[in-house]
Amino acid sequence: MDKLLKSISSIKELDSAIELFKKFNSKNLKVFEALEFAIRAHEGEFRKSGEEYVIHPILVAVLIRSIGGDDEMVISGLLHDVVEDTDCSIEDIERLFGGSVKTLVDGLTKITEIRDDELLPSSANKKIISSALSFRKILISSIDDVRVLVVKLCDRLHNMYTLNALTPSKQKRISEETLVVYVPIAHRLGISKIKNSLEDICFKYLFREKYNEISYFLESNMQQFQLKLNNFIDDLQKLMLKNGFIDGSFEIESRIKHKYSIYLKLQRKGVSIEEVLDLLALRVFVKDPIDCYQVLGLIHQSYKPLITRFKDYISIPKENGYQTLHTSVFNNAQIFEVQIRTFDMHKSATYGLASHWKYKGHDGLSPNLKWLDELKQHSESSSDIDELLDATRKGLYSADIAVFSPQGKIFALPRGATVLDFAFAVHTEVGLCAKEAYVNKRKVPFLTQLKNGDIVRVVTGEKEIPRCSWVNSVRTSKAKTAMVYVCRQKTKEMNNLIGRNILLTIFNISEKNLFRAIDRENLSKKLYLCATSDSYLQEYIYKIKKSIISNSMFIPIISPLKSFKLKEKNFDNISVIGVNNYSKLSFDYCCHPKMGDDIVGLRRSSEVIVHHKLCLSAKKMLEESHKAVFVKWGVEKEDRYKLIVSIENKKGALANLLQYLAKMDIDLLNIELSHEEDSLVSYFEITVKLPKHRKIEELQFKDKRCKLIYSSLVE
Repeated sequence: MDKLLKSISSIKELDSAIELFKKFNSKNLKVFEALEFAIRAHEGEFRKSGEEYVIHPILVAVLIRSIGGDDEMVISGLLHDVVEDTDCSIEDIERLFGGSVKTLVDGLTKITEIRDDELLPSSANKKIISSALSFRKILISSIDDVRVLVVKLCDRLHNMYTLNALTPSKQKRISEETLVVYVPIAHRLGISKIKNSLEDICFKYLFREKYNEISYFLESNMQQFQLKLNNFIDDLQKLMLKNGFIDGSFEIESRIKHKYSIYLKLQRKGVSIEEVLDLLALRVFVKDPIDCYQVLGLIHQSYKPLITRFKDYISIPKENGYQTLHTSVFNNAQIFEVQIRTFDMHKSATYGLASHWKYKGHDGLSPNLKWLDELKQHSESSSDIDELLDATRKGLYSADIAVFSPQGKIFALPRGATVLDFAFAVHTEVGLCAKEAYVNKRKVPFLTQLKNGDIVRVVTGEKEIPRCSWVNSVRTSKAKTAMVYVCRQKTKEMNNLIGRNILLTIFNISEKNLFRAIDRENLSKKLYLCATSDSYLQEYIYKIKKSIISNSMFIPIISPLKSFKLKEKNFDNISVIGVNNYSKLSFDYCCHPKMGDDIVGLRRSSEVIVHHKLCLSAKKMLEESHKAVFVKWGVEKEDRYKLIVSIENKKGALANLLQYLAKMDIDLLNIELSHEEDSLVSYFEITVKLPKHRKIEELQFKDKRCKLIYSSLVE
């Protein structure tokens, strides 16, 4: 396929595109009708590079066919731009080519490209909004037919081949979006060829200096690398033939890791390219899964294996259907990665989801598409763009671990997943009602991070436990979506309860009279806002007062002269807003709310007691009509920053970093360790709070083992 991709990237003439298209397509009349239709529809249109526009959809169709796309997908690739760019309507598509093609083209049309005027400067933090919105459009478009994703990936790949016609700033913007949105989708669909190609093109435009450096190193050493690979292939072929494998029943191919994967290894491990251990790799293809294990045994008997690098993805496949044995061995002082798989597994690994149209009936597993449903649910339930993008990153593009239920059922989870993630993976109700957890028969906290091979048991109770403060500690979008949904429902219930009690406290009237006034003004649906917005609370109070006075039948319940003007009193980081005077504020011991949590204030004489809004004790008191007052966090004076720090994996390095932060009077709010195996360097993502007198530029680590790689202000 590498040869085909190279050919596609170089075609600039219509005749060459049509000739290549004919090589990959049968004499299906509908396919060639679509080809003629596309040529006529795009006649007179040209790309910025100067080539005829129709070359693009023709080559997209070739890509679709090459990875296993069916006739409907190929036709959709040919026609994917005609509705948006020509006079042709979606109804015309349905009439001429059928309902399935119409659904695919309609889905593709909905994924509108980000236009030049929408693209934000690549340095702007808000660029993630465009990426997240693009991803949301893609999710929505794939609801009716997941094949839309495959066609769109082929479309994006060919567009990336033509980036050289655009300005450098546009090249960078489009590459950023591709790396954030399209590469993870290709990864999850298991289409490795498209994923690797997209990564390398993005790498070239985003980190050109590093790209050139790695390219130069590979080109300079290619002859030497190829010699080592050929020698190892010869040795391995002789070994297999000597031990019962028949000539022609297996194949061995060599490869060198693609450039972007090399770059990631350099970044994660903090090493030079000369120190990358598994730069050279072999793939062994055999007929049956049992043969894979026989080859593995031969290799481990004949060469020294790096046992920590062995992975069995055949008995425990990845969620995208990927199945292969991975091992690394020494041969003549050189380390080689060896992948062993069947021919069918190779088709599945190369073409991913598309292989299940191209190679129907092969032994590879069908890709698990539950992740797509979960991300769609998260997209529908969340209006927070940052949250959506975070869920996308964690849900799509993270290394998997495999854990087991006590019955032996396998669950694939992202690396860093917690016991609570596992509980939600079993079933949403298990996650919500979980009360105890055991890992390898030992009782553990729910936020314990799981490791490959752990056996996990979760004990459930009868009632749901919201655990709202844990939402940012889980890794899977399923767990986060379910927790956020329940917490929003619980929070809304509490806000209605708090709003009622705040109004009862202010007016000092019976609940019956209060709700009469609320109903007269049709305000019942907005009662919850009285607990979230002090400006709305003031407006609500005036309306209730007016209703009570105008309907009290000459026996006023409240004095018309009383203004009910809200007053604000500040206590350190919390503002208390009410009509009375308050002299003291304290936190109750039962729930310990932290800065930024949703809170509620309960009145006790002239004192305000602050609880977490989802505190069960506070809820019980509110249900008993305990007096309440509006409270909110004050403006935080300190800036929060997210830092990525690399630290040599040596004793005392982390302690020195923490000591340095304490000396600088910088609060550490969160720390997350990367989970890269066999790393000489540990990478930490740290969230810190800077006091007003400090600036991020002042952070200069004196310890040479520690390096600040990246910092950004958390808005």
